Amino acid sequence: MMPDSLPSVGVPDPGGPAESARRVLLPTRLGAADPGPDDPLAVVVAGPAGAGRRELLAGLLGVEPGMLAVPAGSYLLINHAKTPTRAAYVPGYRQPLSYGADPLAAGPALARPPRRVELSLPDPLLRRFALLDAPEDGPLGVAAARVLLDTVGRAGALLFVISADQAFTAAELHLLAEVARARVEVVFAVTPGAGWAATADRPTTTDDTGVSVASAGSSPPPAPGAAECPVDPVQVSVEAHRAALLSAVPELATARWYPVWEADHSALRRALVDWAADEGLRRASACPPEPPGAHGRVAVVPGLGPGGLAEHLDGQIRTCAQRIRQHIALELANIHLRVVQEIVFGVGCAGLPQLLDQEMAALSLLATAQCDEAVRAVVDDAAARVFGAPLAEGVRRRIIHAVRWGFAEQPAGRELDKVLLITSTAGVAGLTGSGALDALAGFPGAVRDEALPPVGVALSGGCWQRWRVPGNDDTNLARSWAQRALREVELELPREVSRRFEAVRLSLGGVLTDAVDHGILLA
Repeated sequence: MMPDSLPSVGVPDPGGPAESARRVLLPTRLGAADPGPDDPLAVVVAGPAGAGRRELLAGLLGVEPGMLAVPAGSYLLINHAKTPTRAAYVPGYRQPLSYGADPLAAGPALARPPRRVELSLPDPLLRRFALLDAPEDGPLGVAAARVLLDTVGRAGALLFVISADQAFTAAELHLLAEVARARVEVVFAVTPGAGWAATADRPTTTDDTGVSVASAGSSPPPAPGAAECPVDPVQVSVEAHRAALLSAVPELATARWYPVWEADHSALRRALVDWAADEGLRRASACPPEPPGAHGRVAVVPGLGPGGLAEHLDGQIRTCAQRIRQHIALELANIHLRVVQEIVFGVGCAGLPQLLDQEMAALSLLATAQCDEAVRAVVDDAAARVFGAPLAEGVRRRIIHAVRWGFAEQPAGRELDKVLLITSTAGVAGLTGSGALDALAGFPGAVRDEALPPVGVALSGGCWQRWRVPGNDDTNLARSWAQRALREVELELPREVSRRFEAVRLSLGGVLTDAVDHGILLA
């Protein structure tokens, strides 16, 4: 998740805690961030519906396409294991629901679609990187695009699949423009369309523009009376798609393009393997095994007393929590407008649960990014007052670790790993546990090193049962239900944010007060 800008921290702000907190620049939108050194290597497969993504993945892995079928709206994460297994991660459950990996195996009876399905296969390609197939359920909406951007940023690579008969939409071009700004590898695959049958058995080579085209030497001889240089429909199709993309997103001029045949995925496979090898080395060398300050004595600034530390920290925490609550209220107002528009002019009542669940997934990621950014800035500012600036990364991690341990010692810090579930009656119910939070992730990343667990909001299965019943298509009733549900989220989510920041205030205050009393950091 990428904030618009980073906070200014380090030197204590003479303007007071409120002014210091206001200078923390919270992210106001999600974007494709640069992948972290500990994030798992993965290739996100996306593109318009009907482009043959499932068949392409099946060809890469040598499996039946039916094995890759998942419910609409679910991410499919394919990773390596010695024994084929499959499990569904459904919001509202603390444990994944396992079922057979056989194409004919019946999946579990679910009230709502999973956020992700994990399929483990013994294919050697998956030792190098995981494959993540994005949902393929119609046009790319605002919330779905935001979630996909965050996912691509953490994975590191995007394989965009488009058919020769399709064209880029405005939403897809906007997505690709956002991806082009991040450190992400982008590869395009063009699947067969009309006019490709005559050249379907031709091998490919890669020209100097990054486009894999059918080898000229394998072209059939021209018919009598025909032109000496027959038109290659494959090359024409790929070049047309590339020209359309570069006219809108010139930053992707170096992206590689591959026409994909039904039985030949070798060029695309080699390109992905080469990327994984280079990216793995880059990430491994990005950060040292142990950052500076991870061990050793950290002394307090000489002459520092406990007076004023608690008041400053309290003012910062209060201001940051208030700003995040305001951002949540504004984002929920925008979500309400988009939902009403889709109910009336778009997906209708039957598509309301999936639409609102995508909006809640994007809201959860944004709220998590804002909380993480604010807590990091508060920790840096408060610790700089006690230990001096700049604060070493190892010292920061020790403080964060001590803060997490301190949550267990105070009531406000318990059950912070809480999921808010919108119910069929437009209410909000809570479900705690790390497994409940893990079920909400479309792409689980590295182990978090932040003070707080992620924010999680989703729809319960009862919402699908309510709005997908035949005949339940009253748009006025759906609008009223959506308004009440979003109002409940507007009440419960800011309350949860306030509770989290209160826990940070008490725990961080205890860590720093102990350090001042003893003269050194005790973590």
